[in-house]
Amino acid sequence: MENEQKYALITGATSGIGYELAKLFAQDHYNLVIVARDEAELSKTASELENQFGITVTTFQKDLFNKEAAFEIYDETQAKGLNIDVLVNNAGQGQFGEFVDTDINRELDIIHLNICSTVILTKSFAQDMVARGDGKILNVASIAGKVPGPFQAVYHGTKAFVHSFNEAVNNELKGTGVTLTSLLPGATDTDFFNKAEMLDSKIVQEGKLGDPAQVAKDGYDALMAGEDKVISGMKNKMQVAMSNVTPDSAVAEMMHKQQEPVENKD
Repeated sequence: MENEQKYALITGATSGIGYELAKLFAQDHYNLVIVARDEAELSKTASELENQFGITVTTFQKDLFNKEAAFEIYDETQAKGLNIDVLVNNAGQGQFGEFVDTDINRELDIIHLNICSTVILTKSFAQDMVARGDGKILNVASIAGKVPGPFQAVYHGTKAFVHSFNEAVNNELKGTGVTLTSLLPGATDTDFFNKAEMLDSKIVQEGKLGDPAQVAKDGYDALMAGEDKVISGMKNKMQVAMSNVTPDSAVAEMMHKQQEPVENKD
């Protein structure tokens, strides 16, 4: 019960990897601050977790596409007197299609969500953690950040930023009592592909999607061990290792074939 007075804040906590992480923290008696866009889903998730695990769940209905939302999350935790012991930046989205055809405004929203909100929340809470000499941060990157991704050029680019950012900040935090862990899943069975409008891509139609519960467990274990990163799944570890010794142009061509629409036979 040593964690019963501790709080973990998780974005994108009502489904997928974020929801599975929330359950793991709740199981270990962390109280939760969960963030998502849908008030009904937040209320449902909070009730489930409180009833099952006997913890306190605070909900913040925020749209992290909004420039001010991440700042508001920090300010509201302070107003409520909540010290955040663990931060999980999980919320993220992509958009499927060739770059010349996709919606630039949606892509700018995705850049803000995947990058800017992650940076704002990480800085805000890391400063408090360093001042206390204790804290943990888990930022969800992706193996997409290790390879160029035709049909998801902006998403892959944002995750490359996130992972590089994670490793740099974790290095700076050495000796402070605070660690930052980078979680790199592969394609996972969540609502991501539906939101990205890529259900017709080969990676969804013909590939084997990962289990979000297993991805969450890999991330949770690495976070608690203070590791700098974890690639979830042996197949994904092998893909990253291969991409590290393969020319980027060849990796891009391979990803083009994996992610193209199923009807595209060229």
